[in-house]
This record gives sequence, structure tokens and C-alpha cells, in this order.
Amino acid sequence: MTVHVGTSGWQYRDWAGVLYPPDRPQRLWLEEYAAHFRTVESNAAFYRLPSPETFAQWRARTPSGFVMAVKASRFLTHVKRLREPAEPVDRLMAHAASLGDRLGPVLLQLPPTLRADPDALDACLACFPAGTRVAVEPRHESWWTEEVRSVLTGRGAALCWADRGSRPVTPLWRTADWGYVRFHEGRAHPAPRYGRTALRSWAARIEDTWPASADVFAYFNNDPGGAAVTDARAFVRLAPSPAREHAHAGHQ
Repeated sequence: MTVHVGTSGWQYRDWAGVLYPPDRPQRLWLEEYAAHFRTVESNAAFYRLPSPETFAQWRARTPSGFVMAVKASRFLTHVKRLREPAEPVDRLMAHAASLGDRLGPVLLQLPPTLRADPDALDACLACFPAGTRVAVEPRHESWWTEEVRSVLTGRGAALCWADRGSRPVTPLWRTADWGYVRFHEGRAHPAPRYGRTALRSWAARIEDTWPASADVFAYFNNDPGGAAVTDARAFVRLAPSPAREHAHAGHQ
């Protein structure tokens, strides 16, 4: 099993002195980030879709084997609420294609007010090109039904396992032959850090759920004060060996 561990975003000013040397200019932060982690979840497209040229630059600035997950536009998830998905999905994928072999999963984070609509979800997932890994993070409890689970499984989409408060806030369904996990906020001190016990529990859940051949992507979204960096580093040490080997190489 390969557990790809990273953070949700990399351009946080309070990470200077935590991940980035104080004298490192922001224009070189992605290169510095990629020396420590093998993957990142880009939030940029959620707010404003980057140009193909920007995606191409990110590809050029990262090493072979680096993976960038892309959070889909809020226009698709929050404005259109999964309706009429063809155009926004096509536009997203056309731009993100410039990442080439760096392109990883696409995340659909649904608004907390969006109630379950399995038909709309199925129609949206059908718009993605064959072979695209799509993770779905519903945030309304009405989504936890067998019908929704069947849609995800049928489309090979991963239910995003989400944590808040050092506990799962989603069912721990395995709906694809790969996985996606997001850590939003831990209960350890200083906040919003995760404690070692919580991280060990998540590592065990991942190892118990997916086979040795699986890819699992894990991102820490608790960015304040560099908590995500510290927790991601700790989780790398708990993950299966490929991630540990990468971390060791990155710190030599």
C-alpha cells in the first residue's frame, strides 16, 4: 500500500519558519514543499480555476512522482449544487490536464446544506473522463444511505473519510480500490493539532481497509500555525513504508 500524505494547500504565511526557511521567497515555496511531501491538495480551483499555464508551471516546479489533488470549483458544488455538471467538469479537467502525470484525484466537497441527491451525484460523476479518480466529501447526514454508497461504488468514486475533532464524521465505507482521507481539526494541544493516538487509529483504519496494492491519499487541512505540517510529518512516519522512505530521503 502507498499512503500519499500531504496538506491541503501550501501557501500559508504562518508556515514560514515551520516548513519554509524564513529567508525562502514565497515564489519558491512549492519547490520547498515538494522536498518534504510527495503530494498536496490544491484548493485554488475551488475559489478560482487556475489557467492551464498555471497548472503547467506547477508541474514543471515539482519532481517526478509528485501528485497534486485538485479540489473542484465551488461553482459546481456550491452554486450549481451538482446540477448541469458537464460544462464545469469539462472546464476543470481541460485546465488540470496541464498537470500531466502530476494530476491526482479530484475532490468534490459538497456544501453542508446540500441534502442527498444520488441521481445528481451519479450524473456529475458520469461527466468525468474515464480513469479520473474522484473523491466525494458530503457534509449532510442525509447522504449516509445505501443508495449513495451504491452510486459511489458503481462509479469507482471514493467516499472521502473526514475527521473533525479527532473522530470520523463520515461512514468508513470503502467504495473504490483507492482511498481519500481529510483531517480538518484535531483535539490535541496546541490546537488544532492531532494527538499521536488519533493518528495511530487512522493509520490502522487505512491499513485494515485497503489491500497492499492500493493508493490512499491523506491530507491535513488544519493549517493554522503549521499544525498540518507537523501532523502530516507525524502521519508519514505511521504510514506504510513507501511514504516513510520518501520522508527519510527528503530530510537527508
